[in-house]
Amino acid sequence: MIYKKLMAAFMMLSMTFAASAQFRQGASYEDLYDGETVSVIKAHVRELSAAHLEGRKAGSEGEKYAAEYVAQVMKDYGVDVLSPAGGETFGIRTANGDTLTSRNVVGYVQGYDKNLRDHYIVVGARLDNKGTMTMTVDGKPVEKIFYGANGNASGLAIMLELARMVHTNSIMFRRSVLFVAFGASMETFAGSWYFLNRSFKDAANIDAMVNLDMLGMGSEGFYAYTASNADLDALLRTLTGELQPILPEITTAEIYPSDHRAFYDKEIPAIHLTTGRYYEHNTERDTQSILDYENMERELEYIYNCVLALANAKDGFSFRPTETPTREKSNDDVVAYNDCDQKPMFLNSTDPRAFLEKWVYQYIKYPEEALMEGIQGRVMVDFIVEKDGKVTDVRVVKGVSPSLDAEAVKVVSASPKWKPGRRAGDKVRVSMTIPVEFRLEKKGGRSTFGIKK
Repeated sequence: MIYKKLMAAFMMLSMTFAASAQFRQGASYEDLYDGETVSVIKAHVRELSAAHLEGRKAGSEGEKYAAEYVAQVMKDYGVDVLSPAGGETFGIRTANGDTLTSRNVVGYVQGYDKNLRDHYIVVGARLDNKGTMTMTVDGKPVEKIFYGANGNASGLAIMLELARMVHTNSIMFRRSVLFVAFGASMETFAGSWYFLNRSFKDAANIDAMVNLDMLGMGSEGFYAYTASNADLDALLRTLTGELQPILPEITTAEIYPSDHRAFYDKEIPAIHLTTGRYYEHNTERDTQSILDYENMERELEYIYNCVLALANAKDGFSFRPTETPTREKSNDDVVAYNDCDQKPMFLNSTDPRAFLEKWVYQYIKYPEEALMEGIQGRVMVDFIVEKDGKVTDVRVVKGVSPSLDAEAVKVVSASPKWKPGRRAGDKVRVSMTIPVEFRLEKKGGRSTFGIKK
C-alpha cells in the first residue's frame, strides 16, 4: 500500500515537472539566476508572445487567448475582474466591410478613501499586435509571425505585476485603480474608445490614465509623455526628487501613438510610459530574447510609485496645461517659495530643512495605528506663510495613509510664526512644500521607529 502511494506521488511530481517545462517554452539555464520578479515578468512575456498566439492580431484566436491569460493571472493575484470570461467583446467594422470581434479585459482594485474610492486611475496596456503575414521566399509561401514581445507583451507583463502590487498594498491607495488590457488598439485604438464611450459607465470619474506600451528596451531610454500637462509634469518632477530605481525623461514630443489618445479625446489627463521605438519594431524579430528584463523590473517599481502618487493626490489633475488647481484663499496672490526676493525664514534660516529639524521632527509622533501596521513613507505637505508669519492652509499634496497624513498636518499647522517672505520689498504670502518622512527601522533585533529628514 505504501509502495503504491509513493509511486502515485512520484507520477504526480513528474507530471508537474512536465507541465512546468511545457509552460516555460524558450526558458534557458540563464533563467535560473533571475530574481523572482524578473522570472515572473519573463514568464508573462513568454506566454503572451508565444508562437501559438500568432501575433495576437485583433479579432484572432491569439488575441482571445491573450485576453484569457491576462484575466486568469489577475484573478490568481486576487484582483477583481469586471469583464466576462475571455474579456468584454465588441465589434469593429474593417476597411473591407468585414466585422471582427475584439475584447477588453478589466481588473479592479478598490481604494480605501470613502470620498475618493469612486474616482479612478486607469492603467492600460495594448493587448493586440500585427498578427502574421504570408510572404513568398524562393517561390514558396512562408508565414512570418509578428510575436510582439516588446509590442506589447512587455507592457502587459508589467501591468500584471503592477496589479499584484497594488492589490497587495490596496490600503495605501485612496482612489480605485482599474487595469485594462485594450483589444484592437492597433485598429484606431478601438478598445480604449469602446471602454470610455460604451463600456465603463463612470468614465467621468476617471482622474488620470497611465498607458504602458513598449517597455522592454530600457537600456535604450525610458520616456514619459504627458502632452505637456502641467499637473502631471509637476507630479513626475516630484517623483524625480525621491529615490527611484529608474527615472523617465519627460518628453514634449509623442513617441508613439497609442491608447492614451482616446483618453485625451475625453479630456482625461494621461501619461504614456514607454522605452520608445526600436529596431525590431513591427517585425518578426520582436521576440522575448531582445528584452531588457532587469530594467523592466526597475520600471515596474517606478510605475508603482507613479500610480500610488496619482491615486493619492488630493486635488486631482486639470486636463488643460494652462489650468492649475486653485486653493481657497483671499484675493491676495500667493507667491511660490523660489519666486521670492527674500524667502521666508524659520528661526533665522531660509532653508526649509531647518523647519523640519528644529520643529517638525522634534514634535511629531509616529501614530500607533501606522506603527502596528508597519506603514511608512513620505508625506508631501503644502502650506502658506502669511504676511504676518503665520502658517495657514496646510494640506497634503501627496499622502501615505490617513494617520500619517493627519500627524504631519497637525505638527506643521502648529508651527510658530515665521519671518515673512518679500518680493519687490513688500511682504507677500508664500507657498511652500516640504517632505515629512516616516520610517521604520530595525535596531538590535527589535522593531523600533525613527523619523528621518
